[in-house]
Amino acid sequence: MVQKQRLDKKKERITSINFRILIIGINARNILGSKMEGFGNYSYELVKRITVNHPEQSFVLFFDRLVDPKFVFQSNVKTVVLYPPTRHPFLWVLWFEWSLKRAMKKYRIDLLWSPDGFCSLSSKVPQIATIHDLNFEHYPKDLPRLVSFYFRTFFPKFARKANRILTVSNFSKEDIIQNYGISSTKISVVYNGISDEFRALKKEEITEIRQQYTNGKPYFLFVGSLHPRKNIKRLVDAYVEFSLTNSEIDLVIVGNAMWKQEEFNLSNETKARVHFLGHLSTKELSRVTGAAFALSYVPYFEGFGIPLVEAMRCGVPIISADGSCLPEIAGDAAIYCDPFSVKDITEKMRQLADDSALHSSLSEKALDRSSQFSWDLAANQVWEVLAEK
Repeated sequence: MVQKQRLDKKKERITSINFRILIIGINARNILGSKMEGFGNYSYELVKRITVNHPEQSFVLFFDRLVDPKFVFQSNVKTVVLYPPTRHPFLWVLWFEWSLKRAMKKYRIDLLWSPDGFCSLSSKVPQIATIHDLNFEHYPKDLPRLVSFYFRTFFPKFARKANRILTVSNFSKEDIIQNYGISSTKISVVYNGISDEFRALKKEEITEIRQQYTNGKPYFLFVGSLHPRKNIKRLVDAYVEFSLTNSEIDLVIVGNAMWKQEEFNLSNETKARVHFLGHLSTKELSRVTGAAFALSYVPYFEGFGIPLVEAMRCGVPIISADGSCLPEIAGDAAIYCDPFSVKDITEKMRQLADDSALHSSLSEKALDRSSQFSWDLAANQVWEVLAEK
């Protein structure tokens, strides 16, 4: 009789644990009010969906600076600002190992999700980390020395510390397995989605946008931070070669310098045909993407490549580097080049410019393939992983 009572109490305790409202903490330090790219967009698109879809749960978003008023969250979301702002590797350590650790205890966090892959190594709270890619392991010299050292020192520890790992492509999953010796069963792949702002444009819209940015000319487009691994220097060099035999198509580059501004030796004539637009809002980026002749996206290392799916949603053909995850994401909606060969990039530009049938075919395939990528789907898949803990 006593044993039965103990079993009944144990069942009641397990049931109460399974059905109580969890408090889920989220590292939201990349959700910034302006110039939000990469991790910030990923975090925001998923957080806003997951918190709306699960009103039964409580969420605490941890920021490292004041929350921009434009971010309006559900009533089941509490926002907490922790200092110091994480603008240096030393401050990363202080924020995650002191400020965040203490805050998780104060707010009784049951589970922490970190969309940028960082973990609090000294906290006992279960953690799930999204590790997007390991570019710093393959190209450590592309980053400032201290940042590179931090990433290569701490990310193996983060990968081991995390109870589960999310990543954004099968390529990145295999890379994490091979480099850090992590079991494949610990890693889940969830593809990124596409903002609803992106769509195929009408001819009159395309004409208007091209008039605004390139004096009416069609253009190759690059989107991304002007970071060495994005391979902008070779792309521009290839375009210079292309422009010697084609005066009809310009080059547009969207993005801010991440670590250092690339230096380009352009003639005055070529400068007039290469347009650096800096950072654009999502709405304006969707216009510029939709009006492009083609996306020219040739980074030599990438974990996913969101500009690929944005271009596909707009029905824009793609010239892509043939490496890392890019063929996995772009599939048959792209033609591929060697990212280390200026000559090959140039040849692919000429091929697409000279072959209207190929251009039309890639446009159709792009629209078809874009249906595979959705933030709604991604949010549901991420939630399945969070809900396991």
